[in-house]
Amino acid sequence: MELTGAEIICECLLEQGVDTVFGYPGGAALNTYDALYKYSDRINHILTAHEQGASHAADGYARSTGKTGVVITTSGPGATNIVTGLATANIDSIPVVAITANVTTDQLGRDSFQEVNIVEIVKPITKGSFLVEDVKDLAPTLRKAFELANEGRKGAVLVDIPKNITSDKAEFKPLEPKKPEIFEIKNPENIRVVQDMIKNAKRPMIYAGGGILSANSSDEFRKFAELIDAPVCCSLMSLGCIPASHPLFIGNIGMHGGYETGKITAECDLMIVCGARFSDRVAGDRERFGEQAKIVQLEIDEKEINKNVKVDEYILGDIKNILIALTVGLEQQSHPEWLSQIEDWKDSLSTPNPADDIYPQPREILEVVNEIKADDDIIATDVGQHQMWVAQYCRFESKKTLLTSGGMGTMGFGMGAAIGAQVSHLDKRVFLVTGDGSFHMNLNELVTLKSYDLPVIVLVMNNTVLGMVRQWQKLFYGSRFSQTDPHRATDFVALANAFGIDGMRITKPEEIKPVLKKAFDLNRPVVVDCHISPDVNVLPMIPPGKTVDDIITEM
Repeated sequence: MELTGAEIICECLLEQGVDTVFGYPGGAALNTYDALYKYSDRINHILTAHEQGASHAADGYARSTGKTGVVITTSGPGATNIVTGLATANIDSIPVVAITANVTTDQLGRDSFQEVNIVEIVKPITKGSFLVEDVKDLAPTLRKAFELANEGRKGAVLVDIPKNITSDKAEFKPLEPKKPEIFEIKNPENIRVVQDMIKNAKRPMIYAGGGILSANSSDEFRKFAELIDAPVCCSLMSLGCIPASHPLFIGNIGMHGGYETGKITAECDLMIVCGARFSDRVAGDRERFGEQAKIVQLEIDEKEINKNVKVDEYILGDIKNILIALTVGLEQQSHPEWLSQIEDWKDSLSTPNPADDIYPQPREILEVVNEIKADDDIIATDVGQHQMWVAQYCRFESKKTLLTSGGMGTMGFGMGAAIGAQVSHLDKRVFLVTGDGSFHMNLNELVTLKSYDLPVIVLVMNNTVLGMVRQWQKLFYGSRFSQTDPHRATDFVALANAFGIDGMRITKPEEIKPVLKKAFDLNRPVVVDCHISPDVNVLPMIPPGKTVDDIITEM
């Protein structure tokens, strides 16, 4: 059948199983949006307040569902406004396809109105970017984009479509979407080698990364951890890959992990790294990270092998296949003394609560969140102190229930991510835990929460300062608080009301539970302004480039 390019876009989306997209219209995208009007019974379009919000919403949708997120924008600023969103998704290996409009092909390269070479702009921060210059190439390019976003290590892909391509016509033949190729284990001979290392280990540990969730291999991972009887230390991106209540789960690893996770890293004799990339926020001093141990890396991306930390052995392939292969023929291991030692470490070093008890404490707020939410409810975060408190104090029992920007550390990510998650999970509740600094970045998306009546509970950890940067200024810059006390007078309750949303406030510890319970029971969008101390810190903390021997527990 002969269709316009705009209709081909819609047909390709349906072909790929897409039923929800996020975006913002504009002149160059008018043909596409006219087609979306005709397809509105099959494709749900969520209109955000800003294109960046749409890109983060597509990302949050993908993180929480395992599907491909789709964001659609117009040309020029519409396209450039999603650059941060694409970089955020790509570094965290989240499959997102961006469809941007552009000026007509005869106007390209002439500095036309709202023209920008978005294909070149995003090349370094995506898995691929393509300009469609002939309508006959449109469907194959879109199919290639979805395939590329989901093959191997997942990521973001952009397709730029000039306006005349969306009005031109071409024959369209539906195709079954190509299933992602099974990523075979590239060096299967190393399976036996690693099994022998596991058998000989007395103090094994697992450093779990986001690749476990990306590969949908949580069940296989749990069985593997139980078989080798090894403690599991999670990166920020992998929290939820094993239930927080599981006896082998220790906590998050790295700069703001617990003392016990740092000691495990420093005392283990075998470290098995599953779908993780030795981020500087985890490894600290990369020369000394796990230096006493044999390190095995299980990884799908060959570029990550020996990139940050030199490993003794590695297995290259899909993590699910690797974990299954490693369990075949491997007998049950047992390490009671090692696990007992870890329990002692848990109790040996505590971080004291702040002496100032007139403020609600972040830990108390998040512990109440644990009480009122279901195990499969979702928490999205922005970036800063609140993000680390969520990692430390919230209990993630189910996979894909923490949505957070790990690699880019994108302030303003959380609101869009919460929208994307809530749109895709109307049967669940979504909490956004943010800070007043991050919230100011994309609070315009409150209008989206209200427009679609999305029952997201927004918890603003309001300390009136840029808390994480200020904490570093305390530690490393002689308490010279340069531009981290912005003296803003925003009334978040009045702001929420201005958007037509319920606003509540927590100013005393005894208000935490009743206010959060009331917010939850309303089952509609709510903003809760949580007044916390500007001097509460995220502890413990291993300074950048250091080890657990340098851990800070008091400030």
